[in-house]
Amino acid sequence: MPMALGLLLDRLLGEPRRFHPLVGFGRYAAAVERLLRRLGSNRAAGLLAWSVAVLPWVALAGSVHAEGGWLALALDVGLLYFALGKRSLAEHARAVAVPLAAGDLAGARERLSWIVSRDTAGLDESGVAKATVESVLENGNDAIFGALLWFALLGGPGALLFRLANTLDAMWGYRTERYLRFGWAAARIDDVLNFIPARLTALSYALLGHTARALHCWRTQAPAWDSPNAGPVMASGAGALDVCLGGPAVYHGRLETRPPLGEGAPAKAGDIDKALALVNNSVWLWLLAVAAASAFIHA
Repeated sequence: MPMALGLLLDRLLGEPRRFHPLVGFGRYAAAVERLLRRLGSNRAAGLLAWSVAVLPWVALAGSVHAEGGWLALALDVGLLYFALGKRSLAEHARAVAVPLAAGDLAGARERLSWIVSRDTAGLDESGVAKATVESVLENGNDAIFGALLWFALLGGPGALLFRLANTLDAMWGYRTERYLRFGWAAARIDDVLNFIPARLTALSYALLGHTARALHCWRTQAPAWDSPNAGPVMASGAGALDVCLGGPAVYHGRLETRPPLGEGAPAKAGDIDKALALVNNSVWLWLLAVAAASAFIHA
């Protein structure tokens, strides 16, 4: 099955160490931004920039995919591998978990700073564990399940669309003076593409953890979260793991009061591996679901 092959490639190879395609795409998108900002910094210019940055590549992949055959299969598997970040997510999370479990709080803070945008210098052990678990749960959707769903729907072009849109949201989707209007399209399109994957991810977490508590946290806590997609994913994941997440956090020197997520004990180092196991088990659940759906369709 192409989905399993893409996941296998990610497991064996991980992210490219050199010549990462997303680095090249980021440079291309930055050039597109510089060019089209000459038209203004409004929503129309941002939507045009998004279209120029994303749609030609998706159209090219779609034309090859439509031809069928071995080339289309190879492209699909390669694009899914390109869109996935499962092994990378685990590597980054464990790079925090290992020193944290060994009592090396400074080392854990430093490695955490590589994967989150919040300030990490003042975090205690529980704060580091909480931030890492949050990152694992949220990126389970962004780096794995969103790509898997769009791959299941549209093949390699769908996975490519999701990954490029997610990348542009990370580049342009900020509520700053520079990007509030120009980046509006990138942020909203990413929200739309993530809407169903996020809820399926939240459901997967709930089914594979403390189900009743996860569903309760999803229903009662997610609406208060700023992101319409991260809220369900993280609330359900926190409930599934029986751990407390969310709460105040410092970003770029400013304290942000975030709602609480989950129930139970404060996060600790061991919860990072539990979060990774929850994501990994969810991947197996999705593979089984896709295989069952495929068998039913072709029966």
